[in-house]
Amino acid sequence: MNAPTGSAGGTVLAVGFVLDVPLIGAPEAAERVLDLWRADARLCELPDGRWLLLLPEPVRTRADLAPGLPLERIGHGAPTGAPGPGPRSAAVTADGRLVLTEGGTTVTRVVAELPGLDPADWLDPTGLALHRPRPLGAAPAPEAPPVEDSVPAVARPDLRAAAGIGPSSGRARRLTAETRSARARRARRPSDRPSGGRTGSGAPWWQTARPIALGPRHAVVVVVLLMVVPLLFVVLFGLGLLKNLEVDPGGIVYASIAAALAYGALFGRRAARDGGGATTGHAATAAPAPAGGTPAPRRARRPWLGDLLARLTLRTPAAHLLHRRHARYLHDLTRAFEQHRWDDALRDALPLADRERGDTAAGRPWFSLALPKRFAGQLRPTPHRVGPAAANAFSGRTVHHHLTELYRAAAERLERQGRFDEAAFVLADLLAAPAEAVALLDRHGRLTQAAELAEGRELAAELVVRLWWRSGDRARAVRTAHRRGAFATAVERLAATDPQAARELRAAWAEHCRAAGDRLGAVEAVWPDEALRPSVAADLRDAVALGGPTRGRALPHLLAMPQLFALEAGSATRALARAVLDGDGDPNTTGRSVLAATLARLPAADPATDRELATAAARAAVRDGGLGRGVAEHSLFDRLLARADPLTAADLPRPRPLPRPVGAAPAYTAADRPGTLPVLDAVLLASGSVLVACGQAGARLLTPDGRTRAHWDTPTDRLVLADHGGGALLVTDHGPDLLGLAHLDLATRTVRPWTTLRARHLAPSYDGHRLIAAADGGIVVLDTTAPRPVAVWRELGGEERLLGGITRTAGGCAALVRSLSTARSPLTEVWRWDLPGWELRARQRVDDALTDLLSRTDPADTPDPVALAAGGLLTVEPLPAGLLDPDGGTTSEDRTVLRWTSDLPEAELTVEGRAVLGPAADGDHWALTVPTPDGTGLRAYTGTGPCSEPGPTVLVPNAAGDRIGVRHHAGAVTYWHRSGRVLATSADGTALLADLRVTVR
Repeated sequence: MNAPTGSAGGTVLAVGFVLDVPLIGAPEAAERVLDLWRADARLCELPDGRWLLLLPEPVRTRADLAPGLPLERIGHGAPTGAPGPGPRSAAVTADGRLVLTEGGTTVTRVVAELPGLDPADWLDPTGLALHRPRPLGAAPAPEAPPVEDSVPAVARPDLRAAAGIGPSSGRARRLTAETRSARARRARRPSDRPSGGRTGSGAPWWQTARPIALGPRHAVVVVVLLMVVPLLFVVLFGLGLLKNLEVDPGGIVYASIAAALAYGALFGRRAARDGGGATTGHAATAAPAPAGGTPAPRRARRPWLGDLLARLTLRTPAAHLLHRRHARYLHDLTRAFEQHRWDDALRDALPLADRERGDTAAGRPWFSLALPKRFAGQLRPTPHRVGPAAANAFSGRTVHHHLTELYRAAAERLERQGRFDEAAFVLADLLAAPAEAVALLDRHGRLTQAAELAEGRELAAELVVRLWWRSGDRARAVRTAHRRGAFATAVERLAATDPQAARELRAAWAEHCRAAGDRLGAVEAVWPDEALRPSVAADLRDAVALGGPTRGRALPHLLAMPQLFALEAGSATRALARAVLDGDGDPNTTGRSVLAATLARLPAADPATDRELATAAARAAVRDGGLGRGVAEHSLFDRLLARADPLTAADLPRPRPLPRPVGAAPAYTAADRPGTLPVLDAVLLASGSVLVACGQAGARLLTPDGRTRAHWDTPTDRLVLADHGGGALLVTDHGPDLLGLAHLDLATRTVRPWTTLRARHLAPSYDGHRLIAAADGGIVVLDTTAPRPVAVWRELGGEERLLGGITRTAGGCAALVRSLSTARSPLTEVWRWDLPGWELRARQRVDDALTDLLSRTDPADTPDPVALAAGGLLTVEPLPAGLLDPDGGTTSEDRTVLRWTSDLPEAELTVEGRAVLGPAADGDHWALTVPTPDGTGLRAYTGTGPCSEPGPTVLVPNAAGDRIGVRHHAGAVTYWHRSGRVLATSADGTALLADLRVTVR
């Protein structure tokens, strides 16, 4: 056989072969076909009896050793640039035409019109004995290993202390304690249905007042001065017993009230001194820890009543005595600092409020007449943020300036003397300048202490990561960078002082992404450093294997590596990129738009290859109407034209966006017949493949038309997909709250068992590292890269219980939470967190909506509500036929009302049909399933976010029972039903991306 023109060194990149069956015989041809057979390969028969074998991916082979006549891929249209004048050659065009040249004659045929051959028909099972294995007994339930707790010590706020409320008295605890009958009623209440709660909008003001706590004896004195003495004088004056006195009773009453206020201000104490809240001086750093938690840093509210008493006292004659007392304290403190009696001076010092930043919600510190208590702890910076310091009533700007200069001089002298702990204490605790304290510790090699202080005081994330990395605790640095999203900024900050350490952190960043299955994330992490680029070549090859947009982003990076063209793999990568650009299909699903846009930003290392691909990318952009949504198309297209072939660039018009459909929300109908396999979960991947969970039948990777690309035998009831799309967790239900998990790598298509976990619910997606689970009444975050489950974060628990499931997106999650208020009554709210740092952003109370719903319906027949990741609650109210409508008549059909409760005005949607189950939700996408009027199918009404306009409707004929599920990933929404039907649309519902029945093939 002669190699086609254009082959180098006798080799050719073949996309298929033509086998001469009349010459070599059918058995030999079949053996060659089976040796080359791959998933998605195709075999056709030509009119002259020869076979055409098309491969899913091109292979490089020697023309003289090929199993048949090799096929090359050429461009659109006529065979210009096709195989040369050799006696025999074959090629296939991008538009699906076969071009055969033999004996000087060229024949063109349409591949789609050729009859197909199925190699499965060659198998003859005759004579094979069929043995059906039988179970020896019931398989024992797997045991769940204990979850290792690695949750960082995060201070839990003491809400009573923050509100300025003292510890509960014995009588209050007895009154609020649950009786036996109350506990019995709580036990009978369904644990998974929010109910009860107060119907009011909030507690009255008299239940939320924050009084100052007084000791018993001091309280008696204040009551006598404030109430008894004025009342006694009023009564005596009314009886005429004080007529002969030359004293004004009104003055005595006012003096008594002023004395009571002054006494309360002097001897009153905040509840923090006995268990919470902020106090003056260093006492604010000694709060007891809540049960089961770590000591809480003080974040006290502004003690408005104490502030008021202090200001009123300054208007009485007692102000002169107080002024002398504080002046004496200031004089003694100044002498202690000037005489370098550091222990006494630092322990008696008054912490200064940050006047520029403001330590309270009002933007300024409160007044206090009390002197600071002597600090009894170690003279080193407090690692956690302390509460706001109280400003002395006589500490004006002059005194504040004097103390600031005094403290700064002390810090400088202590640093010169080598007493770094005391110097950092002055900066962090007395001057409220933790950043300066961290810099001081960093200068003197106290890296671990500096990192702890920076992390506890919530300084910049990149600073914390840099300090942990330099201190040697690199695992903690990586965890912090992941949790606070600070990899890039930490690398940039470290590069300015230590380039080698920055390179090592960049490599650790890439390894962190690689462990999570995020190949492109690893590439983006190291790409700015050219020396590290060869280390991600394997990641790029795995990303190419994923197909779709991931492949489109990976190919230009491979072509930009000069090392690739030194090997023979460079031409294969170039040919694959050219095949994607010249191919057909949806530009978003195939990755053609992403490939063209990435090529515009990242030129190939070889100039000839760059010109060829830039020309092909410009043609693809014109053909597809642009470079994809949200892309700066004009500037990127100009970059491609500048590097493309000049003659081609001169003839190409500018891309014109294709028209998009407008009008009402579309309606889609799934396949009319059920599949042969059950579908318990499904999601459309960015590559266009559909990942399906089929229960005991395992998991399957399907093409959009239903053909099987890969099959795994691991029983799969649910899928937890990684945000980057490179992997997933296969979840198996082993029983109540017992789940088996296995890692699926979609690039290598391998499954690795991980663990058995006791959890009630799992979030449907994760970031590749952190898995969110509902367990023990709260939320636990697990590290999936560890060999066994390790809890790295916890939320809720105790008096706060999680209701229902967790909805999640890459940037946040939400859940329905029931907790006990200060009155010990249930409080139901929607909590919303930002990810990955788990910052609580909103707590929306929904008691009223749930109470109103349960008052109109039977709790046993009310579908469960669901919280959306963006916040808000969806509740469903079934309305049976026969109820009164707003016009005064009665309804003849069942209806369902879907209500949104969110920060937006309340809205509702009424649909025909009675919903039995609550809406399905994934992130912000939801689907409400109701039966069709004839009862032969199911219809899902869909939407995105709370109070949104209705999206497309999905009809599943010949189905009943379970609701229609919904999944959102990579700009597509997948709808599935247990009967084996899967349908996928674009995020806006305007395009149908997949419609298939899951069957055994």
